[in-house]
Amino acid sequence: MSLEIRNLKKCYGDKTVVDNLSFTMKEPGVYALLGTNGAGKTTSIRIILGMLASDGGEVLWNGKPLDPLEVNVGYLAEERGLYPKYTLEDQLLYFAKLKKVSRKTAQERIRIWAEKLGVEEYIYTEKGAKPKTADQLSKGNQQKIQLMAALLSDPELIVLDEPLSGLDPVNSDLFKAIIKEEIANGKYLIMSSHQMPTIEEFCSDITILDRGKAVLQGNLNEIKRSYGRCNMLLKCEEDITPYLNRAEGLLSVEESPDAYKIRVAGADAANSLLRTLLDHQVSVIRFELREPSLHEIFVEKVGGNHEV
Repeated sequence: MSLEIRNLKKCYGDKTVVDNLSFTMKEPGVYALLGTNGAGKTTSIRIILGMLASDGGEVLWNGKPLDPLEVNVGYLAEERGLYPKYTLEDQLLYFAKLKKVSRKTAQERIRIWAEKLGVEEYIYTEKGAKPKTADQLSKGNQQKIQLMAALLSDPELIVLDEPLSGLDPVNSDLFKAIIKEEIANGKYLIMSSHQMPTIEEFCSDITILDRGKAVLQGNLNEIKRSYGRCNMLLKCEEDITPYLNRAEGLLSVEESPDAYKIRVAGADAANSLLRTLLDHQVSVIRFELREPSLHEIFVEKVGGNHEV
């Protein structure tokens, strides 16, 4: 199986909100779509899912146009969409029916997912008790129900738009465990998120969008390697300001209560500074040289004038 996005384009009047977006998933895993608010992520997702018509390009699944009526797709939208006054089980059964899942199979899967997500008490009530409706749940529990709805059909392709938004640390870990299970089961996932550590945890390939256009694409590890180890953390017992002022190859220096954060031209500049400090018997408590984080790459690519 494979998913191929070719030259997607979407315009509203004279404004292009998706500008020739292309990427390919040749094997199961997680692909990340990143960008600031308004960069075109959700519009791209809606085009991929057939919810919006494009003004150009195509979406292929196994070499054929992706038809959501034929391909088993699960979608967790950023804007949660439960019916507030309907009981949870009725809604889940309805969503499963739309995906051609039999009532018996749907009921079995609802019980499994309810236990896994810890929402049994909201779906199944004691005899004589009134069933819960969506508007009686917290936002986090509503999100669990929506995740159940997305996964009830056991989809081949899963699209998660800000899946961890608003979750507490315990439920974030629960969602992450489920995402890992889906990856292990050979699913194809597209994830959009502002939480860069989550993207680094799950995604091997990324696209960063800025004003609808891809400004960076590829394998995340290879992208990081291309930058080199240019970020240094340095902590010393003595004041090292004089050494920093004389050192060559330091592009920026930021002092924090814990350590200096220094951007260097390369490993040679970092090692030269370290040798100088040791030669002058400065007590170095911490020295770390690393590749840039995805957060740092993201900020560099889309600039600091956007709302994130």
